[in-house]
Amino acid sequence: MKLLKSAIIAISLALTLGSFSTAAVACEDGRTCVGPLEGINMVLGHLAEAMKAIEAGADKEAILAHIKGAKDSSKEINANDRVDRERGRANGYIKKARNAVRKDAMQMAEDHLKEAEKRFDNLKKLL
Repeated sequence: MKLLKSAIIAISLALTLGSFSTAAVACEDGRTCVGPLEGINMVLGHLAEAMKAIEAGADKEAILAHIKGAKDSSKEINANDRVDRERGRANGYIKKARNAVRKDAMQMAEDHLKEAEKRFDNLKKLL
């Protein structure tokens, strides 16, 4: 009886797990849905928008929203360990830019964003 009970549980578990596709569930959290090149391009787009907002004299919240978008989009870049290390270093400049915007040092923030843009652009060569 104990063996029969274990067999029924194992079979039902196998059937339920086999009925769902892992590929269909992979994009629920919003990540791993795009390739690394598309992720890099998304980050570069957010960085360009943040720099345009700084040049236009937008308020801090708008600039910080673009910086947050760049930071969140950088999590989409999943290629290999070397790319991940360089992505982490480039994210450091995004963090520095965010802190500079919070301190109202817009020129310093723009410099950090330019450096981050250059580093993320260099990630394309590592793919």
